[in-house]
Amino acid sequence: MCAELIEVLQYRLGLIGSVAPDLNLPFVCPLTLHALYTRDEILAGLGHWTLARQPDMREGVLHLPALRVDAFLFTLNKTDREFSPSTMYQDYAINEELFHWQSQSTTSVDSPTGRRYIEHARRDHTILLFVREFRKTGNLSSPFYFLGPADYVSHQGSRPVSITWRLRHRMPAVLLRRTARLVTG
Repeated sequence: MCAELIEVLQYRLGLIGSVAPDLNLPFVCPLTLHALYTRDEILAGLGHWTLARQPDMREGVLHLPALRVDAFLFTLNKTDREFSPSTMYQDYAINEELFHWQSQSTTSVDSPTGRRYIEHARRDHTILLFVREFRKTGNLSSPFYFLGPADYVSHQGSRPVSITWRLRHRMPAVLLRRTARLVTG
């Protein structure tokens, strides 16, 4: 029986497409790179939600000053039915390393928030990206892929600010296909 179990485990191990690299973050983070998480799991994993405290989060940006983190949770395939015109941001993968993201429509380049995004490295601040293709899958909210930490490359415009981020860990091909296919839309 043990020999058969070992054989099954070896077979299953051979089916693993990729193993996520370890994250090197300046704080303890139980989240695994490229894994799927619900919004609640992300908030709990970043310590924003606890058993004693579950604050609301309706926007797609979460600033955690104690961790020196901004977490961006965004949906790629936006529809007029589910999103207002002011939240139809242009978010997409450029390639396996670069990601185009737009800030909230009220964020200007010169605002404290805009400066925090653009100057995050100099300020020792971490940017984390979480992405999903659709808002819902059936009647349930779709989970987010954790793309990991990203670094500022460039920006354009203001209100919203369009920022190009460089992912510290390349996206696997399956995620790139899902996140890049909407660029031409």
